[in-house]
Amino acid sequence: MKVLIAPSVESAGKRAWPRKRAMQLDYWLLGVAFSLLAIGLVMVGSASVSIAEKQLGEPFYYFQRQCSYAFAGLILAWGVLHIKIQVWENINPKLLIFGMLLLVLVLVAGKEVNGSLRWISLGVVNVQPSEFMKLFVVFYLAGYLVRRGNEVCSSVKGFLKPMILLSLVGILLLLEPDFGAAFVIAMTAMGMMFIGGVKVRQFGILFLLMAVGFGIVAYTSPYRLERLTCFLNPWANPFDCGFQLTQSLIAFGRGEWLGVGLGGSIQKLFYLPEAHTDFLFAVLAEELGLIGGLLVISLFAILVWRAFVIGQNAFRAQQRFAGYVAYGLGLLIGLQAFINIGVNMGLLPTKGLTLPLMSYGGSSVVATCIGCAVLLRISHEYPSNSDGNTRGRLSRS
Repeated sequence: MKVLIAPSVESAGKRAWPRKRAMQLDYWLLGVAFSLLAIGLVMVGSASVSIAEKQLGEPFYYFQRQCSYAFAGLILAWGVLHIKIQVWENINPKLLIFGMLLLVLVLVAGKEVNGSLRWISLGVVNVQPSEFMKLFVVFYLAGYLVRRGNEVCSSVKGFLKPMILLSLVGILLLLEPDFGAAFVIAMTAMGMMFIGGVKVRQFGILFLLMAVGFGIVAYTSPYRLERLTCFLNPWANPFDCGFQLTQSLIAFGRGEWLGVGLGGSIQKLFYLPEAHTDFLFAVLAEELGLIGGLLVISLFAILVWRAFVIGQNAFRAQQRFAGYVAYGLGLLIGLQAFINIGVNMGLLPTKGLTLPLMSYGGSSVVATCIGCAVLLRISHEYPSNSDGNTRGRLSRS
């Protein structure tokens, strides 16, 4: 005979209000992201102090603005950290459309800086939609690979449909012009499609077509063709088209092993254009030397590694959208860092790409912080206790 005992008020209350789940944070990813952000703030302050004092009369103008951008990025990242991945999966097509509308708005009413229409002025700040478009493309492709995964692997049609849509995004970016963003988006998209199971033959054909397309775009544009020719031999025109690259190489040479010391760069004193943006890594190499440069490269490598591990964990949990997003974000951040560092070292032609989390620029910092927050969210929703992760706990509402 069973005796039924009525639950107490206290126990009933506990069942009615389940205990909140603690949020799990990946310490590797979190620590690396904060380290890159902190190093970036220090280097932006060091690289921009001279130009800010000359142009604006405020030595720490760019440093203070970068601090405000980083703070805004962290606040938004905190909010994104509490958004379920399912939400991004539901709205990813709308995000892509929204991003394309922003790119059209840039062409219609954008703010021109250095001959390019890449920014929308909001008064106190300028927003660069292409930085957020990179995230939107990752979300869209992840959703497409989940919805049409079998079609992508089995037919050319399923493979080409998203590529045609993304080609429209590329055209809008080239009209700004923003060749660097278009190239990064294209390479990230190809990487995600390859991970999604596209046949090697189709992948090779698309890669060849895209290489020919980018080659034609570069050849038919005088300033891009000039960049390519100067890249091959920058010392032939060291005071003209090769000026940026030669000054960057001089910065690397002066840095040697341990650098000239923080704040001791000579190249940032009006020799190296865009020292606090596109060529921040060259100033870092001059002031902190080869050791400092290798440290930053190692941090980016760890970040990409963690993104791939998080993606693998999501796939093991049968969550393909989250897995594709993690892999896509890892590719996006890794490719942009690789291209920026390659440009600074003279390994790649000059492109207007920032170093993620480090270079001066509000849109880039905020967008990358959001991307890292999405990775942390995926890690929280689909953790793994078997891959050696070290995680901290932070209570959430």
